Amino acid sequence: MSENTINKIDLYTGPEIFGQPTLWETTYNLIKEEKSKIENFLLPLLEKQNLKIILTGAGSSAFIGEAAQGLVQKATKRSTQAIATTDIVTHPELFLLKNNPTLLVSFARSGNSPESVETVNLANTHCDDIYHLIITCNKDGKLAKYGEENTDNSCSLVLPEASNDKSLAMTGSFTSMLLSILLVSDIQNINEKEASVKEVSSQGSFVLENNNALAELTSTPFERVVFLGSGPMLGVARESHLKLQELTDGQVICKHDSFLGFRHGPRAVVNEKTLVVYLFATDEHVLKYEKDLVKDIATDPRNIKTIAYGDIDGVESDLTIKNNTNTDLHIVAATVVGQLLGYNKSLQLGLNPDNPSVSGSISRVVQGVNIYKNS
Repeated sequence: MSENTINKIDLYTGPEIFGQPTLWETTYNLIKEEKSKIENFLLPLLEKQNLKIILTGAGSSAFIGEAAQGLVQKATKRSTQAIATTDIVTHPELFLLKNNPTLLVSFARSGNSPESVETVNLANTHCDDIYHLIITCNKDGKLAKYGEENTDNSCSLVLPEASNDKSLAMTGSFTSMLLSILLVSDIQNINEKEASVKEVSSQGSFVLENNNALAELTSTPFERVVFLGSGPMLGVARESHLKLQELTDGQVICKHDSFLGFRHGPRAVVNEKTLVVYLFATDEHVLKYEKDLVKDIATDPRNIKTIAYGDIDGVESDLTIKNNTNTDLHIVAATVVGQLLGYNKSLQLGLNPDNPSVSGSISRVVQGVNIYKNS
């Protein structure tokens, strides 16, 4: 399936997935234009030696933090944690330190999720020295408005309108926010990142060009999918797990794990109707550990079907998609693999990818969450 033959059952999901390479370059240009504003806000904070950075969001937005955490810490040289808003809302005292300068980075497509808004309020209550960096796709959302109205301790970065996915599943919103935090965390070098962004955009297009092969493999019967990744790619594996599961309305059960962690019990989920997706690292040292597991799974007498994403030698799989980039930004393009698997399987199951939840149990903006004040 090419960009020109996107199934017309969906109005948004297909075009939003296939439009990402262009969106990433647009996002880069926006951040480059906002360089002075971001630097004026961020650089004084990074001078605080004991600054704690918390990357937060709900659902896919939380997984942005999981994928970016290590790379943000590497770029800023400041302690960085990924903590979901859904954890902070119930247990703020376990994550927010009163006397520790804290930068709360909130990721939000709509900026209207109850937990996202409440997490900002809780941070203001529990931390004496609190700052907010809001990365959102919706200029009219509550978080964007908060950033605009509280410029003394907040900075709001509203991404291009095309990032504000109309479909249920986050696709372009996820990758553009992930790209944004990786760029912002090294904002002083933003001008030197252009070549890397173009490289990642080209890689994203290459993944999309492999969609016919992905669709063919996806049409084979399987009931479970396991996504494996290491380091930053583990967060991408978790997002891919969610993407395929929600786009198939739970008809395909998914899991994610690290290559090493998978050996410690979770491998029990694999049966003859399981597809394993390897999201390989680019580091040669890490690859040694990952290849060992691949070789082990290849000996399984049940002939487990596999997809390999990465520039790797000596690994056989049912489908290999080469990774042609070695930049830290490469995790952005890798995310497209899980999106395409979910999109194709959704169509093959006769679902509408824009709104695959037949029961209505999941929605674009979470419903039914009550916020309770702890007196």
